[in-house]
Amino acid sequence: MASEHSAAQVLVASNRGPVSYALREDGSLAPKRGGGGLVSGLSAIGPDAGAVWVCAALGDGDREAARRAGPGHLDPGDTGGQLVRMLDIAPEIFDAAYNGIANSVLWFVHHLLYQTPLEPVFGAEFRAQWDAYRTYNAAFADALAQEAADGAAVLIQDYHLALVPGLLRERRPDLRIGHFSHTPWAPPDYYRLLPDDVAADVLRGILGGDRAAFLTERWALAFADCAAAVLGAEVERDGARLTVRFEGRETRLGVHGLGADADFLRKRSRAADVDERLTALRAQIGPGRRTIVRVDRTELSKNIVRGLLAYRRLLETHPEWRERVVHIAFAYPSRQDLAVYRDYTDEVRRVADAINADYGTEGWQPVALHVKDDFARSLAAYRLADVALVNPIRDGMNLVAKEVPVVSEQGCALVLSREAGAYAELGADALVVNPYDIEATARALHEALSMGDGERAERTKRLAAAATALPPAQWFLAQLRELTDV
Repeated sequence: MASEHSAAQVLVASNRGPVSYALREDGSLAPKRGGGGLVSGLSAIGPDAGAVWVCAALGDGDREAARRAGPGHLDPGDTGGQLVRMLDIAPEIFDAAYNGIANSVLWFVHHLLYQTPLEPVFGAEFRAQWDAYRTYNAAFADALAQEAADGAAVLIQDYHLALVPGLLRERRPDLRIGHFSHTPWAPPDYYRLLPDDVAADVLRGILGGDRAAFLTERWALAFADCAAAVLGAEVERDGARLTVRFEGRETRLGVHGLGADADFLRKRSRAADVDERLTALRAQIGPGRRTIVRVDRTELSKNIVRGLLAYRRLLETHPEWRERVVHIAFAYPSRQDLAVYRDYTDEVRRVADAINADYGTEGWQPVALHVKDDFARSLAAYRLADVALVNPIRDGMNLVAKEVPVVSEQGCALVLSREAGAYAELGADALVVNPYDIEATARALHEALSMGDGERAERTKRLAAAATALPPAQWFLAQLRELTDV
């Protein structure tokens, strides 16, 4: 049961917490607060809720902060007043769980990224990593069990913590437990690339909760199909309600499409540092030119290379756009501790350089590639975008597709992959593409650049309305409300 010092009625668990720490040379800690939907949501429920956030220490600074806090909470002065328990999980366990399983197996399965003639290979190394993933998830379950008041609501986040609902149910059957998947969910045939016992354990873990929620109905249905195919679970649909019954328990499935935070974006995008970067971008682009904007991490699923190839094809097939358009491509390095991601980042640079070498002129650089993360510069690009290119191979939602229409000053046409979760809400007013088809993507880019001002403005207005229907705080509160009603 709950420990004496803990009486949290609401708990959140996620790999990354709302604060991170750097170690200064003098041994002191420098905290840096994060943002996002969970931070907004916890702020929205107010301080009287006694909410606690459980997260993992990600680096040396975090681990030192976690050690100093012990089994207690971080200094609220570092966290904006939130109660945060940071877990000092052994670095080798964390690395095997996070890089070995979460990012190199579960992420690859749900985003359909494997080159199946060569991978995956599930041998002894995988089994050792899977044991670490279990240990990592058990550490979260133990901490949540200690922190939670009787009957508390616990919202567990994402594929890193897929086993936690079931493990926590064993420890604290009195709790109301929900899991939210921020990624897509693989269809059964692809999901069954996983070893049979692992595929079953992940499903059992999530089904240990009272609710399992997803960004779109498509991903919820895929999860239900996997539960039926792998576990033999019973799936019942009653109108909009979807329920999975397994081993005497019921787990309701829900859909909460995370939206953009319009108030924050509009205010932040008009700040002085954004104005400065907007001026610099305009100087780089040159007067009178149109812009195709993409903002992504160099994540394999984001499909940046094919986006560049489609732009190259646009310049080949529609030479009238040469010297009249610039592709602003922000490709911020991601997961560079994994070789496949380093190689992908290098390929992005190579393709961009080749386009500039083959098509650039003395006064025109076709691709403006930026690889250093800069949020203010991203917002500046949103403001001047004529076209937004969002073409992921597969994406749980994709907030860039929702953010650009909110910030764009003159209205932008959205070229959107049908494999992005955002397609469910934005597809009617976007130019929709098959992410593998660079010929069709090039045609969509031409259509977007050629769109009349009036049509572009009207589409942008409707896109922005759909994109902001469930802003982060309301997205969090909707999950909490549904869980407490179970």
